[in-house]
Amino acid sequence: MDKEYYVYILASEKYGTLYTGITNDPIRRTCEHRENRISGFTKKYGVHKLVWLERHEDVHEAILREKRIKKWRREWKINLIERYNPQWLDLWYEINR
Repeated sequence: MDKEYYVYILASEKYGTLYTGITNDPIRRTCEHRENRISGFTKKYGVHKLVWLERHEDVHEAILREKRIKKWRREWKINLIERYNPQWLDLWYEINR
């Protein structure tokens, strides 16, 4: 059985605070962030809006991508989001159908 892994970016609002993470279940993980079930950065800064998501079939590839994005300049992250989600829509509603 093939496993899927996702690198994601959450935002507090358009051009707001950003958080990059990795998960094998984006619906569950986004829900945990949205409901403040995870203590830490996203809860403290209200970062709950899923604005970017990328699927990977290899966990090592996904981890590497997450680490690279976390090191990026903020401007690069914003450009990535806007390339795929120019209105900064909350993708939670798209993946949680």
